Amino acid sequence: MWQDNEVKFDISHSNMQLRPGELTVDKLDMIEDTKGNAGDLGRLIVTNLRVIWHSLSLPRINLSIGYNTFIAVNTKILHTIHGAYVQALHVLTSFRNCRYEFIFTNHDAKSTRHYTSVIGVYRAYVSSKIYREIKLRSGIIRENRLVLLPQEKVHSSVQDVWNLSIEQGNIGTFITTNIRLVWYADVNHQFNVSIPYLTIGNITIRTSKFGPTLVILSTEASGGYVLGFRVNPLQQLHITHKEVSILRSEFEKFPIFGVEYTFEHQAPSQEEINVEHFTEIQDNQAEISNVFGYYFSEGETGQRKPNFSIHLGLAAEEPREGSTLQSLWELVPSCAT
Repeated sequence: MWQDNEVKFDISHSNMQLRPGELTVDKLDMIEDTKGNAGDLGRLIVTNLRVIWHSLSLPRINLSIGYNTFIAVNTKILHTIHGAYVQALHVLTSFRNCRYEFIFTNHDAKSTRHYTSVIGVYRAYVSSKIYREIKLRSGIIRENRLVLLPQEKVHSSVQDVWNLSIEQGNIGTFITTNIRLVWYADVNHQFNVSIPYLTIGNITIRTSKFGPTLVILSTEASGGYVLGFRVNPLQQLHITHKEVSILRSEFEKFPIFGVEYTFEHQAPSQEEINVEHFTEIQDNQAEISNVFGYYFSEGETGQRKPNFSIHLGLAAEEPREGSTLQSLWELVPSCAT
């Protein structure tokens, strides 16, 4: 799943569509991508996995920013060319060893949802990682029972299952739910593992020195772990394997990511601006790669030295390395006549 783990620029129309389990939490028009597309109004879509922005005039100009790439998210006071001050959404991200900075301004002066929604959903995303990540030795067992997550239901519980992660093995209880697999040791409930279906790459039965073993391979993104469980008798092993495979298959069709967000106050909805369906075209990859530079985070560096520009006919601050004033000027959308 890439939606919450990547920063993407100018993605295809199909990649802008929500994947199974992805839900729209909020949608706002009149939002400006101030750093990369200043002056161009767009639509901000807040989902339970990412933030999507696209230009209203040219939807193929867009952004997809996964919550798992966020380093910081807050508000920032900006001074507009009209002399007013606005509170913008400021997002700092890290993806593939690069830091990107995004600033979104709401042209609806009465609305604050461009930052309250994103910050609220991001907090919900961070607090629900147990739905999407393997957890070891966590406080998931209380009074010899699994502490259920919201929307979680237990399907089966098998006793006397050996966890073969260490040489001698540990005996415990193996639980299957509609969201994850859980094993915990009988002698020490803090010795446990929670394995969401979202992290599982493969489930199979293999022969080991301990006999037939239920082997779970996690995805490379979740660490590439190999987890082995010995279930007795053999008939129960095959029953458990079949049950886990079916539950995982059902989860892939209707995944639950655990990101729940409720508006504190029901704000009046904005009048939606219709955007004509756009046709995908083959983008020039060189042009797309140049877009990245406009979002690079420069930290706390000071202003660059202004120089006279023949292209503009006035003095302007030098652009960052890899950009030119002409290429920046071409980003400004021309007005229709």
